[in-house]
Amino acid sequence: MWLRRTKSKIRVHNAPSHNFACSSFKDIHILLSDDDETAAHGGDTLNSPTNKPSICHRIRSVKSLTQSQSHPTFLQQNEQQPPDPEIRIPGADKTIVIYFTSLRVVRRTFEDCKAVRSILRAFRVSVDERDLSMDSRFMDELQRILAPQSEKSKLTLPRVFIGGRYVGGVEEVRRLHESGELKKYVEELPAAEPGTCEACGGHRFVLCQECSGSHKCYSDKGGGFRSCTSCNENGLIRCPSCSSAPL
Repeated sequence: MWLRRTKSKIRVHNAPSHNFACSSFKDIHILLSDDDETAAHGGDTLNSPTNKPSICHRIRSVKSLTQSQSHPTFLQQNEQQPPDPEIRIPGADKTIVIYFTSLRVVRRTFEDCKAVRSILRAFRVSVDERDLSMDSRFMDELQRILAPQSEKSKLTLPRVFIGGRYVGGVEEVRRLHESGELKKYVEELPAAEPGTCEACGGHRFVLCQECSGSHKCYSDKGGGFRSCTSCNENGLIRCPSCSSAPL
């Protein structure tokens, strides 16, 4: 005999009710993230981040950010100034001139100089390398050449001139090299002589013969030692065999 099924008289009071209504299954992670954040605050609804930006607020924020980046002032601050074609080095129409430093004081600058020198040396053309760490007069020379350009931007190294015409720094050289334009500029220059210079060993500098590299000369008339005027502060002169004289 089957027992008749009766309705239970036990009632559950204060049963939690959940309104689980979402547009799609992909929104479940949003509900779970809200529960996790509430639990992390000890279940305290006052400390929970309830004032979250709505979707409309986020859209307005993105729109305002896009408009600010398209503003002319923002573009002028972040757009790289192109090299001035009027800046030239007289007497360097058949060579590449690069101003760089061999010091490792600033790693970023040293790596940029090393990368540009490697790119230019691969073309097997004449490269006049002017190391500012070997002769401080190169800095004065470069500032004098880039006087109009230096007013617009901060003077950084390296700086490259091809055929006497100013090209730019590391970013400009890399961009021209990747696009193939750099090869067109370099092809117009005569090829460099193979091998290393026997006079300086590729260092571009030799000891001054007047002071034997001491940068001091003794004068009987002057009553003692004086600074040598034929060399730089390091007692060096540019190699006459493989380097052109400073401007």
